[in-house]
Amino acid sequence: YGNDYLVFGAGGLRAVESPGGFARRVCDRHFGAGGDGVAVVERVDGEAADFRVRIFNPDGSEAAMSGNGTRCAAAALFYEGAWSRDELRLATRSGVKVYRLLSADRAAGAYRFASEIGEPRFESASVPIGTDEALGRVVDYPLEVADGETVRVTALEMCNPNCCLFVEDFERVDWRRLGRLIESHPRFPERTNVEFVRVVSPERIEVRIWERGVGETLSSGTGSSAAAVAACLTGRTGRRVSVETPGGLLEVEWRERDGEVVLTGEAHVVYRGELIG
Repeated sequence: YGNDYLVFGAGGLRAVESPGGFARRVCDRHFGAGGDGVAVVERVDGEAADFRVRIFNPDGSEAAMSGNGTRCAAAALFYEGAWSRDELRLATRSGVKVYRLLSADRAAGAYRFASEIGEPRFESASVPIGTDEALGRVVDYPLEVADGETVRVTALEMCNPNCCLFVEDFERVDWRRLGRLIESHPRFPERTNVEFVRVVSPERIEVRIWERGVGETLSSGTGSSAAAVAACLTGRTGRRVSVETPGGLLEVEWRERDGEVVLTGEAHVVYRGELIG
């Protein structure tokens, strides 16, 4: 999907001064390995989860969760032989996520998973977004992004803060400028991911993504999930949609019976190696 994550075992990073500082260095595409983020995995002993995964952005900040990044971590665990059962439970900052292996081709380094990544939350305090009064749902909310410029947004918490804008044509919207402005908007105290959503049909949407701590990105699992939920919430689509990003196609289902979001997609192992220094 064009999201490249570097996966490290926690034991190998014991000596670094801070995971955030390490992520800034190693994600630099000129002086490091290069990546959209770092996933740090560690085996845990307990009934709730099998491994813990921490996700760090290229700017050094820690994300609560990354749908694509955590899937990359799951693929790495299978590829390295650290896990072999079809169900894998990963503890993240936004809770335990269940990954079910649908197909595997180790020779090609290709793995496909269906993952339960959690239930969306809609209250303004949960996103979080600062609104003039507490809202149960932040739908079609007028957000002033510059002097005299206001856009309508739908905001929700889908593992991370997300802000969705519906557009008719990506070419007619300066979405990169808006994404940069909204990411660090004062109304979002923890910053936010920004998704620009074009509805193709009730079963398909197209998305452009400006990710918190990353910037423009070719794909995002949690961002695609948030866009799908927002489209359904506003009556534009059903609960099961294909999400087309510049990096590829993800499948999202917002289950009616329990409110869980199920994200289905692939992860490909590109290389493995040893970092010197």
